[in-house]
Amino acid sequence: MKQFFLLLFLLTFFFLYKNKPHLSPLSAPISPSAVLNSSSPTPTVYQPIEIYNPPKVKPADSYTILFIGDSMTASLGENFDELRKALANTYPNKVFGLFNYGFGATNIFSVEDRLTKESNYLGKTIPAALDRYFDIIIIESFGYNPLSQYPRGVGLTHQTETLARTLSMINKAKPESLIILMSTIAPSKRLYAVGTVSFSSEERTKQAEERMAYLENHIAYAQKHNFPLINVYEKSKDKEGNALLKYINSNDHIHPSAEGVKFISEQIAEYFKQNEVLPK
Repeated sequence: MKQFFLLLFLLTFFFLYKNKPHLSPLSAPISPSAVLNSSSPTPTVYQPIEIYNPPKVKPADSYTILFIGDSMTASLGENFDELRKALANTYPNKVFGLFNYGFGATNIFSVEDRLTKESNYLGKTIPAALDRYFDIIIIESFGYNPLSQYPRGVGLTHQTETLARTLSMINKAKPESLIILMSTIAPSKRLYAVGTVSFSSEERTKQAEERMAYLENHIAYAQKHNFPLINVYEKSKDKEGNALLKYINSNDHIHPSAEGVKFISEQIAEYFKQNEVLPK
């Protein structure tokens, strides 16, 4: 009996082996680059805007404005209380949707992700800016978070190139939306970061001047390429070119004081009024 089962097993094994399917080899190997190239999207090329032609904001009962910046923009508040008051004086019959994309401790390199990807900031999930509708987008200078990892000239070049790409990206995605650049309040060379960081007087001046360079580069870019500019920076200085301390928070000597927030908000509303940015 055992010999019978052994013989049966051997016959079954031989039958299966002889009739197993044979796979034909590929006629030619597929290179890894061919696989990658077949599925990888072509990167979008953004040409810098040499001369911006600002679109007219269409008449409406309500307007949506997005603000992109660092903690200086965040200081205007999630609800923009002061700005709402200032806008109400000029546009009493309009409703405003104001959205703050000001994230503390971020530099200009972070803007592209903020535009195109969902963000998580202070425990809140915030949709990509370009996924939203907006009539106006205001891009602040990020001057208080300079690219200090580079020599000054190199950092300013990176700022210019990144700003150019960012603005081109926005214009391509939202050609009917108005882009405005904004510079925030000037830093104090004498008191910069007093109460926050223990700098020598020389280092305070150096730190303030670095931030001023980035603010001024932002302003120069707007002027060169015809972007609308809310120049809070120049208006926050006295006749000698020193920062007006009433606009700077006395606790950290960096961010806007309550009066500074009101001043920035009034400058935005005044710019809209003087330049007839919004139809009444």
